[in-house]
Amino acid sequence: MKAPKFIEGGNHKDARGTLCYNNEFDASEVKRFYTITNNDLSFKRGWTGHAIERRWFIATSGVFEITVIKIDTWEQPNRTLKRQTFKMSSDKLDVLEVPSGFVTSIQALETDSKLLVMSDYMLGEVTDEHRFESTYFSEE
Repeated sequence: MKAPKFIEGGNHKDARGTLCYNNEFDASEVKRFYTITNNDLSFKRGWTGHAIERRWFIATSGVFEITVIKIDTWEQPNRTLKRQTFKMSSDKLDVLEVPSGFVTSIQALETDSKLLVMSDYMLGEVTDEHRFESTYFSEE
């Protein structure tokens, strides 16, 4: 199984302004996208995951912390599975690719942060959303 992949973007600043880019991200498999904004900086949106779908995340405004966990079994996952945490900033167009088999927890770290989420399946194409209470997985 694949692991989450952080695809680093960049930016170029000159007298005209700033150009943010990501020349390494291949969006050819993206079928749909949407944005997420959290109402509160203390709110953690999670745990949500997919056994089939793959997701890509880009902070388009502000800063987010995204934590991912590889699921061992969807029916009753181990509560102490290893976590990986990624910080996503809109300063660059970094892309976090989360393959199938993972759950995510998403927290905005700045007010008015917005996260672009892309999926490789259309809405309703597969039934593949798995949700767990925010307290289900124990802290490390």
